[in-house]
Amino acid sequence: MKFVRLVAFAMSMSAVASAAAAIEFKSVGAAPAVMYDAPSAKGRKLYVAPRGMPVEVVLTYGEWNKVRDAAGDMAWIEARRLTPRRHLVVRVANARVRASADEAAPLVFTADKGVLLELVEPIASGWVKVRHRDGQVGFARASDVWGE
Repeated sequence: MKFVRLVAFAMSMSAVASAAAAIEFKSVGAAPAVMYDAPSAKGRKLYVAPRGMPVEVVLTYGEWNKVRDAAGDMAWIEARRLTPRRHLVVRVANARVRASADEAAPLVFTADKGVLLELVEPIASGWVKVRHRDGQVGFARASDVWGE
């Protein structure tokens, strides 16, 4: 019986380790969502996350996800409030978004700290292709944004 428990424990720890290795980002869906301190609507309401806010999914528990935001704060959100559509948040003052993934490329626009950008293409050579809500598209340094 001890051997069976030991094997079950080892398998569960292996699953946890595999889940921890894969970083999963999502975004708050079309409407703002309440963030809680526990996986329940009866939990304490911490704050309201704006639509599009990127989060890192740390843990899934039934219909709830424990997430980390750009500031590193942890909270619980109903899984149905998240979307796989990816957004990034600018984490530097005046992030330069260029026409191509090159520091010498023409400047398309600059984005202030805290601005949300839609992820168009994932990281390649330290750059991400992004879209501003006004439709402008360009490349930002991956180090200038969070949520990739």
